[in-house]
Amino acid sequence: MSVQPEVRSELRKPQRGPEPLRRKRVQPVHVASTPRGRKALNITLCFASAVLLIDSFVGDKGLLAGLRARDSYEQAQVSLHALRSENGRLRDDVRRYREDPAAIEDLARKELGFIRPGELLFIVRDVTPVSR
Repeated sequence: MSVQPEVRSELRKPQRGPEPLRRKRVQPVHVASTPRGRKALNITLCFASAVLLIDSFVGDKGLLAGLRARDSYEQAQVSLHALRSENGRLRDDVRRYREDPAAIEDLARKELGFIRPGELLFIVRDVTPVSR
């Protein structure tokens, strides 16, 4: 007696069954177009393309507007850099005036014309020529 080994059903190769369902290809329907209709379509497409091209250059968000925005941005960057450097200089002046009495004295002499006791003040005026 021979013993046949059991073969599991999931290990067996599937037998070929019916063909899977597939869609049938639909043949395109050719519409007879007239040369006049095709020409009108070409003119319409060319006009729409020209309008879109012009709008991309000079429109609200076109190339020229982008260039103007870039120039404006660069000018704002330069202005911001100048303001920041001036702000730093002014901060240094404030710190110097708070900490250094000699700086306050120098400023008072220049801006207000103050002099120390014992100093002499000379005022030099230009002489106007005498007319004959």
